[in-house]
Amino acid sequence: MLLAAADDEQQDGKVSSWFDRHGETLVVTPIRILVIIIVALIVRAITRKMITQLIARMANDGANGSGRPVTGFLLNAERRRQRAETVGSVMRSMASFVILGIATLLVLSELNVNLAPLLASAGIAGVAIGFGARNLVTDFLSGMFMILEDQYGVGDLVDAGPASGTVIEVGLRITKLRDVDGTVWYVRNGEIKRVGNHSQGWGTAKIDVQVGYREDVDKVRDLIVTATEQLADDETWSETVWGPGEVIGMESVTPESVVLQVQVKTMPGQELPVARELRARLKRAFDEAGVRLSEPVVTAIPPVDATAAAAAPAAEPAAPPAAAPPAAPPPTP
Repeated sequence: MLLAAADDEQQDGKVSSWFDRHGETLVVTPIRILVIIIVALIVRAITRKMITQLIARMANDGANGSGRPVTGFLLNAERRRQRAETVGSVMRSMASFVILGIATLLVLSELNVNLAPLLASAGIAGVAIGFGARNLVTDFLSGMFMILEDQYGVGDLVDAGPASGTVIEVGLRITKLRDVDGTVWYVRNGEIKRVGNHSQGWGTAKIDVQVGYREDVDKVRDLIVTATEQLADDETWSETVWGPGEVIGMESVTPESVVLQVQVKTMPGQELPVARELRARLKRAFDEAGVRLSEPVVTAIPPVDATAAAAAPAAEPAAPPAAAPPAAPPPTP
């Protein structure tokens, strides 16, 4: 019995010594890992919420107190919201990647994993992937700067070099354009070297007004300016037309007509509708004022010389028909 008790005490001593050696690994390390994971998730949630609030504030800056978008500015509320959502998505993804990556490294260090070879391998792999995917990185960085700098947005009419059309989607890697024929173009952001945006700032509606050569040009100018002022004062077109029209001069002069060019500053992208409406108003104004669009063309007919007509020889009378030959005498019996 004394030997059995001694064996039990020895066994208990071995177990306690094993727990002393591995107790930290079994108890403390899991608790540390759990704390790291919980802290990482809390920091990630707080960061994403802060980014979401910042994006919501950026999107609401384009609306007035009533919540309606402020029209007439370069960046309306919808476009600001789309831009803010895109930037917010990228920022949230980057924040999650950084926080969870740091948490993963801390967990591996708690598990006594040697991080030096892992980091060296990751660095080499990152360099290899960077060389292999340099076009992807170029597209990503170009897309980021295009969104942050607001070079164009959804609905803008742009000339992107490889393709031209209306922007239907802006991504971090590609931009989708739809041209006038309805074709959808997928343009990589890294291939866009220059962008011509027809929907930023202001536009210019240019129309050529043709009037008759003998019409009073000053009167025609007054009619044109009055029509453009009425168009700008119209409630329907007040936000589209950004100023009275200007007659910049004569484009051409012919014996039948004179062509005057008119320019009107408009909201970007509204040049064609304004030009069509202004042509209709000028047509009605010219009709009311009796202004002709061209001089009537008169064709000159050369006069007929009466003396020459009288001296012309008369037509010869037709020859009489030939007489029929006499009939033959009857035979003698």
